[in-house]
Amino acid sequence: QSKAVQTAPTQLMWSAVGIMLFLAIVVLLRDHRLLQRYTYTAMALGLVLLVMPIGFPAVNGAKIWVTIGPFSLQPGEFTKIIVTVFFAGYLMVKRDALALASRKVMGLYFPRGRDMGPILVAWLLSLLILVAERDLGTSLLFFGVFVVMLYIATERTSWLLFGLGLSATGAAIVGSIEPHVKSRVHAWLDPLYYYDLKPGQVTGTDSDQLAQALFGYGDGGLLGTGLNQGYPGEVGFAANSDFILTSVGEELGLAGMMAIFMVYALLIERGLRTALAARDPFGKLLAAGLSVVMALQVFIVAGGVTGLIPLTGMTMPFLAQGGSSVITNWALVAILIVISHTARRPAPSVVAGEVSATQNSRGGRRRAASRFEEQQLDPADQEELAEPTPVQGSDLGELSRTAERQAGDDAAGEPGSGPGGSASADASRADADAATQQVRAAEPPSPPDALTVPGSGTPSTPPRPATPPGAPPSADPMGPRGHSQ
Repeated sequence: QSKAVQTAPTQLMWSAVGIMLFLAIVVLLRDHRLLQRYTYTAMALGLVLLVMPIGFPAVNGAKIWVTIGPFSLQPGEFTKIIVTVFFAGYLMVKRDALALASRKVMGLYFPRGRDMGPILVAWLLSLLILVAERDLGTSLLFFGVFVVMLYIATERTSWLLFGLGLSATGAAIVGSIEPHVKSRVHAWLDPLYYYDLKPGQVTGTDSDQLAQALFGYGDGGLLGTGLNQGYPGEVGFAANSDFILTSVGEELGLAGMMAIFMVYALLIERGLRTALAARDPFGKLLAAGLSVVMALQVFIVAGGVTGLIPLTGMTMPFLAQGGSSVITNWALVAILIVISHTARRPAPSVVAGEVSATQNSRGGRRRAASRFEEQQLDPADQEELAEPTPVQGSDLGELSRTAERQAGDDAAGEPGSGPGGSASADASRADADAATQQVRAAEPPSPPDALTVPGSGTPSTPPRPATPPGAPPSADPMGPRGHSQ
C-alpha cells in the first residue's frame, strides 16, 4: 500500500499527459482520413517499435521495456494504435481481392495461396515477438486484432477459422519450447502447484500470483471487504498493474468488478457504433479495429487474472499503473471521437447541393422550392393536380349571364351621364362580347348537333350565328340549345 501511495503522483502526471494528448488529437486531427496517407509509414514505425525492446534487458521475465534515463517506456502499447492504422489502410485496398478470390473446401471458402501472405506474415511476426521478447499478451493482441479486422473487411468466415487455427498452432509450438510460456500454462492449469514445490524446486518462472488472486476473489465475495481493507500486496509487485483487477475484486467484490466491466462494455459498444456510422471504409475499419483492441485487451487481462486463460502480462485500460498504457488509451479514445465527429457531419454531396441552390437567383430558388414541394406530394396527388378541372355547362351559362347583366347595367348608365356614359357602355358591351366568345370557345361540343366531317370519323360542331355588331345581346348567349340547365 505504501508503494502504491508513492507511485500515485507519477500516475497522475502520466494521466495529465494522456489527457493533453487526447485534447491535441481532437483539436488538430480534423479528419481521420489523413491517417490513411501514412499506411505503410505506420507499418514501418510499428515494426521498429516491436523489435526495439529486444536489445534491452528483460524485466520480470519479459523484454517489453525500453529504458531511457530515469524513464521506461513500453513500445508495445503505442504499437497497438499504429499497427491498427496500417491494418485499416491495407485491408481497405486489398479487401476485394481477399474476399472474392478464394477456393471452396468442405463447404467453406478459403483464400488462395498468394492471398494468405499477409496473415502468414502477421502470424510469423507474432511468433517472433512471443519467442524473442516473451510477451504473450502483445503477440495475442497483435494477431487477434489482425484476424478480426480481416474478417470484418472480407466477411469471410474462413479467414476467421484459418486465423484461429494458426493461433492454436503457434501457441502449442511456443508453449512446448519456451520455459517462460510453459510456466504460465502450468500455473493456469494448476494454480496451486506452487505450494507443492519444495524450496529447492522453485525456479525464477514459478509464482503463486494466480493462486493469491483467486484467494482474493474468494475473500471479497459479492460486495467486497471495503476500500483499503484488502491485502493486494499478497499478489506481489503486480498488485497495481497486471493484477489491479484482483485488488478491485477483493475490495469491491463481484459487484464492483461487474460495474467496471459494464463501463468497458459501454466504451466498446460506442466504438463499434462509430464504426457502423462512419461513411468511409477506412474509418469503419479503423474504428472497428480500435474497438477490438480495447475489447481484446480487457478480455486477455481479465481472463488471465481469473484463470480463464494463461497470464499474459498486459495492463487493464485506464485502471492499471503505467504511463505508456494510460497515454495510449487516451489517444485511442481521441481517435474514436474524431471518427464519430466526422460521421455526424452532413454528407459532402448534400452540403454542396444546398450551397449551390442558395447561391442561385431568386427565380432559381423558387424553382428549387417548387421541385422540393412536388417531391413531398404523393404520385396520385401530383396526377390530380396536373389534370385540368372540367367546366360544367351550367357554370358556363352562369358566367355568360353574369357578364351580360353587367354589360346591360353599364349600357344603361346613370341619368345625366352624357357622352362619357355612352362611351363607357360601348366599352363594357365590347368586353361582354369578348367574354361570351371565350366562354363559347371553351364550351364542349354538343353531341346532338355533332356532324361528321367527310373522310374522317371526327365529329365537328356546327358554327353558331355571330352576333351583329351593335346589336343587343340575346337573352341566352348559348342559343336555343344551350347547355345551361
